Amino acid sequence: MGDKKRILLIDNEAGLCRMMEQILLDHGYLTQSFTSPRQAVEEFKAAAWDLVISDIKMPGMSGIEVLQAIKAKQHDIPVIMITAYATVEMSIQALRKGAYDMLTKPFEPDELVYRVKNALQQRQLLEENRELRAELENKFRFENIIGACEGLKSVLERVGKIAVRDTSILVTGESGTGKELIAQAIHYNSPRHEKRFVAINCGALPENLLESELFGYKKGAFTGATENRCGLLEAANGGTLFLDEVGNLPMNVQKTLLRFLQEKEFNRLGDTTPTRVDVRILSATNSDIKEAIKQGVFREDLYYRLNVVTIHLPPLRERRSDIPLLAAHFILLQNQKFKTAIKGFESEAMKILSEYGWPGNIRQLKNVIEACMAIETGEYISKDTLAQFIEADPDRCAVSSEAQLVNDDVPFTTALERFEADLLTGLLKRHSGNIDLAAREAGMNMATMYRKIKRYGIKRENY
Repeated sequence: MGDKKRILLIDNEAGLCRMMEQILLDHGYLTQSFTSPRQAVEEFKAAAWDLVISDIKMPGMSGIEVLQAIKAKQHDIPVIMITAYATVEMSIQALRKGAYDMLTKPFEPDELVYRVKNALQQRQLLEENRELRAELENKFRFENIIGACEGLKSVLERVGKIAVRDTSILVTGESGTGKELIAQAIHYNSPRHEKRFVAINCGALPENLLESELFGYKKGAFTGATENRCGLLEAANGGTLFLDEVGNLPMNVQKTLLRFLQEKEFNRLGDTTPTRVDVRILSATNSDIKEAIKQGVFREDLYYRLNVVTIHLPPLRERRSDIPLLAAHFILLQNQKFKTAIKGFESEAMKILSEYGWPGNIRQLKNVIEACMAIETGEYISKDTLAQFIEADPDRCAVSSEAQLVNDDVPFTTALERFEADLLTGLLKRHSGNIDLAAREAGMNMATMYRKIKRYGIKRENY
């Protein structure tokens, strides 16, 4: 039968059945009609039809009974009900029992075709959504997160235990370590997986936009607010809201978020009536929030509300044994996407890959592999190809044992900041001051890069 849609017609008037059959046949649909509703229900098989059209008033078995019997066999099939006596009560009853649409006799052929197209389109959207959800749930199963090192295993073991518990989780780790991937895995392995996963980068939006994006606003709340708008908290109702770079939340937004976490309600901008939603909050940061609390730019009470459980992701330089696994995974994805046949890295190139410091972590590794595959002409990615995207001298690109040691006279945080400032300055020099390119190699977004340049006082003349 190919891709033609199959429509089952049920009406005790044989003439109406023949008319509908002819109209639908002319528009490329396959049909079968029954004048006996009971026989139609007995012969109905799940997945055999894409749409059912049934009269409501028929002898022996009413259209409502037909609707219920068919829905019991296949709950997701759209059913259009036909009636010559379309009362409001009857329409409401049919719709409550699961009818997709009502069609009143007499109707024009164009109206029948229009209603049929709408119903079939709706079904296709539902099927696509189901397929996408199944694909997402499979993608974010814990066993699909690549890595075999003990550090990652212990993280995934911990995440598996807490995913099912409806509690707030703070995911920490350097930029590019996969914090959002872990948040998605938590959501898709939780009781909330049927609902939405909504993410927002708190460091990528100006303060005024961030507040309205999160909480929404009422018409007239500010210039340009021409209609009521729901925020992301409402969009995630029943599901999960992921706050990336949560350390960048402005104080006024922190106050509103804290109230929500305490009371499960908030006010849209310009609204005096509280809005209640049921949302699980996951958050992530690559900054030291405890230091931000000391400096008075992050609320301690909010920190403890967000940080009921902490998941820390190790940087890639502490997961060197996972680099070949990750590289093979990214090569496979790119081969599938672009129909290429790269088999892997040459041995010397893999040695460089494994010894490199990866300041941008997994995100940088993925970007480098994609770039190499775009220009590689052989079956294996060579050392020369790789050298165009990362420093090929292991002594310069690996994090040396000396660099990992911290002078007893220097606090760890200070030493880490010095290392990061030097790293960013080096990247800016390499890209001739192009902040966008430097940010990409570091695995950061532009907003984070600008913030760190300002924080470390990196001057234009330094790069």
